[in-house]
Amino acid sequence: MRSLKRCLLVLFVAMLLWPVVRTQAVQETVAVEALAGFANESNGMVDQATFDADREAFEERDTIADGLGPVYNAQSCAECHQNPVTGSSSQVTVMRAGHRDGAGNFFEAPGGSLINDRAIHYSLQERVSVDEEVRAFRSSLSTLGDGYVEAIDDATLMAIAASQPRDSGGMIAGQVIRVPLLEAPGQMRVGRFGWKNQHASLLSFSADAYLNEIGITNRLLPRENTSMGHSVAAYDGVADPEDNDNDIDAFARFMRATRVPPRDEALAATDDAREGAEIFNQIGCAICHVPTINTAAAGTVINGGTFTVPPALGGKAIHPFSDFLLHDVGTGDGIVQNGGPATANKLRTPPLWGLHVRARLMHDAATLTLDEAIRRHAGEARDVVARYNGLRRTRRTRLIAFLQSL
Repeated sequence: MRSLKRCLLVLFVAMLLWPVVRTQAVQETVAVEALAGFANESNGMVDQATFDADREAFEERDTIADGLGPVYNAQSCAECHQNPVTGSSSQVTVMRAGHRDGAGNFFEAPGGSLINDRAIHYSLQERVSVDEEVRAFRSSLSTLGDGYVEAIDDATLMAIAASQPRDSGGMIAGQVIRVPLLEAPGQMRVGRFGWKNQHASLLSFSADAYLNEIGITNRLLPRENTSMGHSVAAYDGVADPEDNDNDIDAFARFMRATRVPPRDEALAATDDAREGAEIFNQIGCAICHVPTINTAAAGTVINGGTFTVPPALGGKAIHPFSDFLLHDVGTGDGIVQNGGPATANKLRTPPLWGLHVRARLMHDAATLTLDEAIRRHAGEARDVVARYNGLRRTRRTRLIAFLQSL
């Protein structure tokens, strides 16, 4: 009897305390807003002095004496990522090409699908041959806030994919792919960077870009590229790996420490933009352009055990307006990278944060207005576009106002 009374007393006290305990638990799981701004300021992952030093490495122009090329697209990371601040997007595009066999399988052009626009010697200039009928341009993506994107748990992206409506035709079926981590051989992670989600970590992305866009070999990718499949050794006078200072670490650390692109707060506060946000959700844009995602908790080990999410990035709410998944929205470039044949006509949902500082839109930068960009969608987005086309002109104008505020 005494034991029963004791149990009832414990239960009673627990019931009294439950609201307090529950409130504390909820508070512990509420994500804090990520820092935003176009000011070249650290998000707190590193101090400002380290951030500035890493930014200078990101901006530094490599020369032939440093190992530039022999085939390349740019002399620094900032050449392609600089508007309005270092690390953001730009009007720069890169070119890719390949061909399909009789069965429709994609094959890269000799030396790889990336066709470099520049070379340190005229005889090495790459070009697209008549045999490579699959041809595409891709715009440079912003890297601002990518540290938060890297800190998103794989399970979060997979849950977003699972939540998307699928019918017999595969409508809005975001595809998750797992890709290799260059810094953790044999380890895989959900891809989230690049137009094809070809990378899952910022260090892998940095190593890839340093080799393929600038021509600098590094510890993760120590072999020089070719020129359309032909050796460039006769013009390469710097021993590999050429990244003696491990600048790829500085590049990755810089991107991890950037703040997310801010909104145009004045426009966001207008009635048109507020109503446009409701329309954005109502017609289904937010299914793929997800407004809010939370990052993994600080202390979470990611990237095959090579990186631990720091407090500056962990448990943060970000508003990328992307699901970071691959979709076929009728604009696919036909190129296959890490995702296999099924991804040929799919592209990663581009984040819409920072949209108000972009003049050229879509993956190829060939679309110039937001109205045209929306109408260009097809495939998985066809029903959403149909709903957009069915809106009264005033409601379309309000939706555009919302997008211009992002």
